[in-house]
Amino acid sequence: MTFLDVDLTQLTSRAQCHALDLADPLAPLREQFVLPEGVIYLDGNSLGMLPKSTASRIKEVVDKEWGQDLIRSWNNAGWMELPHRLGNKIARLVGAGAAELVVADSTSVNLFKALSAALSVVRHDAPGRRVLLSERSNFPTDLYIAESLARDQDMTLVLVDKPEDLAGRLGDDVALLLLTHVNYRTGRMHDMAALTRAAHDAGALTLWDLAHSAGAVPVDLKACDADFAVGCGYKYLNGGPGAPAFVWAHPRHVDRFWQPLAGWIGHAAPFDFTPNYQPAPGITRFLCGTPPILSMAALECGVDTVLAAEGLGGMPMLRAKSLALTDLFAHLVAQRCANQGLTLTSPTAHALRGSQVCLTREEGGYAIMQALISRGVIGDFRAPNVLRFGFTPLTVRFVDVWDAVEHLREVLVTQAWKQPQFLQRAAVT
Repeated sequence: MTFLDVDLTQLTSRAQCHALDLADPLAPLREQFVLPEGVIYLDGNSLGMLPKSTASRIKEVVDKEWGQDLIRSWNNAGWMELPHRLGNKIARLVGAGAAELVVADSTSVNLFKALSAALSVVRHDAPGRRVLLSERSNFPTDLYIAESLARDQDMTLVLVDKPEDLAGRLGDDVALLLLTHVNYRTGRMHDMAALTRAAHDAGALTLWDLAHSAGAVPVDLKACDADFAVGCGYKYLNGGPGAPAFVWAHPRHVDRFWQPLAGWIGHAAPFDFTPNYQPAPGITRFLCGTPPILSMAALECGVDTVLAAEGLGGMPMLRAKSLALTDLFAHLVAQRCANQGLTLTSPTAHALRGSQVCLTREEGGYAIMQALISRGVIGDFRAPNVLRFGFTPLTVRFVDVWDAVEHLREVLVTQAWKQPQFLQRAAVT
């Protein structure tokens, strides 16, 4: 019996969780990764695990393609095509078409480029629209960039406090709706199709941040009729710390603008070296400077680990396991950590939850997470009081969920988190 068939609320032992792992059709995918002994890794929503293939691939790029072939590798090893080849792979995970998505820069830089591009379309089509709409709990970088562009373009950034209020605020003054598909702090997932439709009905465009979606939950940008999207490579795509990001624009928009960081790689003819800029056709115009080949090679290894699931049910199967893992975690926390001051802040409804579970506690949140990390249970903390646990179905097992909750219970019941070493804030939380 697999996790697809079992009532998770009826699990009462670690042995039952182990049985689910033995029957897990996705279990072979776990062997793609370096698995540190004694670690239960529930932080794939911040940094994905290291694929076993990455080190050898980077060594090949360094030793052979760079070390021996040198500059010839731009042609011989396909370095120049890598942003597009990798983009086409990621496109398969987010419902984009071939040659519609490209890998470049960071998520923040791509957000700036995509937001600027979207606003240039709005200025042409509906210059009277002067509002950027988002939610107050959106990731701060997204809001900072939106605030900066709004200030520079004499627009107003409007933030709603409740996701349920977004559709009602869409009026004839709104130029663009900017949202992170899965909220970083709560794990709440927006209905992309419904909100995109509401935005279009109101005459606005949409820009979706897929940082907590790509590789974790099914996304279909084209079916949802989204306008623009960005996303990162170092979370569920397992590209490594600081991995390059990606950007997508719907074909109906992509040739209508110059993105603001016009660079030579985004030129229609970069090796003509002409003084005047002419944007390349299609998504290529979102490129700017020389691609970071080492980082992109690592990212390709990470993306391939997710694509390996295609023969085992693909994103729908990964989603099914993600929901089973997060359901089990939430259930066990409620059952085994009752009366310990924890509050579940992630939605219980499947349609509203990404691949993470967030808990809050009025006292000791940071220290509790540090105590868990000292035991090898790695999640992360988000101010002011959020304990975040990200569940990557490629690597996380059902016994990991059982054991993580047991460690959490022990840390709370024994008050181990009050030890002085857990109260000292580190630079990265």
